[in-house]
Amino acid sequence: MKKILTIGASSSSKSINRIFANFAAESLGIECKIKELVLTDFEMPIYSEDKQNNSGIPKKAIDFKKEIYQADALVISLAEHNGSYTAAFKNIFDWISVIENDVWCSKPILLLSTSTGARGGQTVLESAHDRFSRNYKYNIPHFPFLVLKKIIVMMKE
Repeated sequence: MKKILTIGASSSSKSINRIFANFAAESLGIECKIKELVLTDFEMPIYSEDKQNNSGIPKKAIDFKKEIYQADALVISLAEHNGSYTAAFKNIFDWISVIENDVWCSKPILLLSTSTGARGGQTVLESAHDRFSRNYKYNIPHFPFLVLKKIIVMMKE
């Protein structure tokens, strides 16, 4: 059975991106096991070369990378903070990028974003798509999902 890994790239327990990533994975219409990686389960010191040299790579970064390696595909939905990745996601991304150059283990990725802002997560999505696509094995499908406050209220009910 295929294993789809979802990452709602936010540290919020009520993240609409966590909901969106899981909804997208469930909507693929294929028989698969879906596993969600919750960023707060992988909190680590802020990445720095000095910390890496002095203490090595944290076990949580290795565990996160192992989950990616064991998956067949990834659904990543990025929250947008000030037009960029959340600090929680960026820190994990920084740590796993030093484990090996192929950060996403050449797995197929569906890249998403949603936000209540005017551009609906489009800024972070464009930035992430540009970064993740460099020398990547697959074309990465991506799209923002503009969310109105009315839809958010409906999701919470």
